[in-house]
Amino acid sequence: MNHVDPDHQPADGPRSRPDDASTPRPEAPAPAPAPVPVPEATAPDRAPDIEPPRPDLALAANGMGSFTWHVASNTMRYDDAGLAVMGFAPGEFDGKLPTLGERMVDVELPAVEDQVGRALRDRTGFSLYFRVRLPGGRLRWTHTQGHVVCDADGSPVRVIGIIRDASQELRAVDHTEELRRARDERRRQADIVRHVSDALAPAVTVDDVAGALTSTQLLEQLGAATIVLALVDNGHLQIVGSNGCPPAFVRDFHLSRLTDPLPLTEPVVTRQPVFITSRDEYRDRYPQLAPYVGAVSPTAVAVYLPLIAQDTPIGSVGLTYDGRAGFTPDERTVLTALGKVIAQSLQRALLYDQEHELAAGLQTAMLPGRLPEITGVSLTPRYQPARARGGIGGDWYDALTLPDGRIAAVVGDVQGHDVTAAAVMGQLRIALRAYAAEGHPATTVMARAADFLADLDTDRFATCLLAIIDPHTGLTVTVRAGHPEPVVRSPDGSCGWLPTPGGLPLGVAPMGAQPPYPASETILAPGATLVLYTDGLVEARMEDLDRGRTRLLEVLRDGPPEPDDLADHLLKTMGAFTSEEDDVALLVLRRDRRHPDRLPKVELSLTRADPDSLRTARAALRAALTRWSLDELTDTAELLACELSTNALLHTDGYAMLTAHPVSGGRALRLAVSDTSPAQPRRVATTDESTSGRGLMLIEELADSWGVEPRGTGKRVWCEIALPPD
Repeated sequence: MNHVDPDHQPADGPRSRPDDASTPRPEAPAPAPAPVPVPEATAPDRAPDIEPPRPDLALAANGMGSFTWHVASNTMRYDDAGLAVMGFAPGEFDGKLPTLGERMVDVELPAVEDQVGRALRDRTGFSLYFRVRLPGGRLRWTHTQGHVVCDADGSPVRVIGIIRDASQELRAVDHTEELRRARDERRRQADIVRHVSDALAPAVTVDDVAGALTSTQLLEQLGAATIVLALVDNGHLQIVGSNGCPPAFVRDFHLSRLTDPLPLTEPVVTRQPVFITSRDEYRDRYPQLAPYVGAVSPTAVAVYLPLIAQDTPIGSVGLTYDGRAGFTPDERTVLTALGKVIAQSLQRALLYDQEHELAAGLQTAMLPGRLPEITGVSLTPRYQPARARGGIGGDWYDALTLPDGRIAAVVGDVQGHDVTAAAVMGQLRIALRAYAAEGHPATTVMARAADFLADLDTDRFATCLLAIIDPHTGLTVTVRAGHPEPVVRSPDGSCGWLPTPGGLPLGVAPMGAQPPYPASETILAPGATLVLYTDGLVEARMEDLDRGRTRLLEVLRDGPPEPDDLADHLLKTMGAFTSEEDDVALLVLRRDRRHPDRLPKVELSLTRADPDSLRTARAALRAALTRWSLDELTDTAELLACELSTNALLHTDGYAMLTAHPVSGGRALRLAVSDTSPAQPRRVATTDESTSGRGLMLIEELADSWGVEPRGTGKRVWCEIALPPD
């Protein structure tokens, strides 16, 4: 509300009145000064007689006039001072109430009439403020106070009262009103900053910031119609979030060059906010936006703010408002400060994303690059880093094909979330892989891994789960070291835990003092799915572990059949409850329904005590080659099988196992002889008279490839021979 005085015209609108709670009350008159005491020597014996002033002179001296309203004739009479307050020249007022109403503000007349009418009904009085229009159109605030005079019967006869100029009195009220509006505006602007700060406080990633900033709730709190957020990316401006913007605008200007004349790029280049107050300004300032200006509201204004962090422009944000004429200086200041708040939040998010990407890259580099492709088994791994800052941990997965065709699948978790945990994880994974590849039983593999971790002396422990699966028979051996049990989904869709006795985590006991790890065996039916995981999949800080385990069974039961889709489904659905507080390593293994119980394969036992065992082996091998349509390899295969078997029987304790099966799509044969001696075969010097020592020479000459695989209880010597090309 503007100040009102004789030289300033106040804005139209009703002014509150003293009769109700919202009526401004005039300032109380200042107290009269205390009388100055007169010395006794000069004090008169009594106060001199002073004639009191006439009432009309006293009122006029104080800017007041009087009036009388005759109720029966409905006429009004002002004295000269009252006429002056009302803006009438002497003789101009005809005493009629309609003439008086013409001098008053239309919107205030109903309230004046209501109060006066109530005073007549109640036989009391009234006190009210209203404005009069002076010659020339200026407005003046006045205050009038009247008393109802009644006859002997109690009927109103006339109203007598005073009227005065209240402009000076209400000037303080106007100032108070302006202060109130200023306080409300400051409070509204502070609320805007608070709303944005509250929305951005939990944001961690750039996606989180973009989602919080462009949410519909925040848009309503800001009172804006649209919002768009863009980040600098290699000389371009990438739109990372918007709400209310035309889809065509977002699509066409998604990767604009910083040199393009656009409202989002200008604040990045100039580092200054851009305020737009009309559609014409849009057209003149940004010609490229001409096709889109038609979609902008005629009453829309906009602001585009630079986002500057550490003296580097990282992006811009744009806001449009409907039904506004422009921006006050205070609003411009607050919006500029708002850009700094958003920039700081985005800078933190960008740093987090960079750290998270680096941590995830380091973690991924320590995981296996690829898993083996195994006929009859579908194997899908997943790794999901924690959302915490620097989310690098010790979770891992691994899988390898063993020399006998079985699959070793491993998941584990090293204590801690730092580079040390990741480094220990990488060493432990490789050690487990080596122990399993040597052919040790699952319990031995786990025990040796425990000793290995204890020998590293890192003060870290690890949990681990090892499963060895035969894809032909489905026989599954599992060993657990302080790790969550695996879960199985049967072909009929039912889900349950795979009972596995648990041992201590790796690295807890001193080297050599680790108690044995028990193993359990089960049959994985064709079409069944085995899920190995780390605890981050089921554990949440604010939830009981049993609830997470129960939820995993429910999610697995409702999940898609394919391992790839199932792995994604488990991570997404379970992550919604755990908030991704911890790393997750996941391995989903499904046995093919259509895989035969056993692939073509020959397994023959050879002993030194049974001279006929070699002859029996040659006959069985010859028959198998005929069944496999590998007759062309019969002579070479028999010779190599005899050499491998004879060497094993002569140089070991007299027991060996001969295996043969087709490979390379049936175009080659793989022969292998396993024994219980760790001694490696070696070449020896021979002469024309030598009767031994030519075994390796024959293998090198006749086989396409050969090798030796150490095993926990001995070794396996193998070779492959292939059919000649067509």
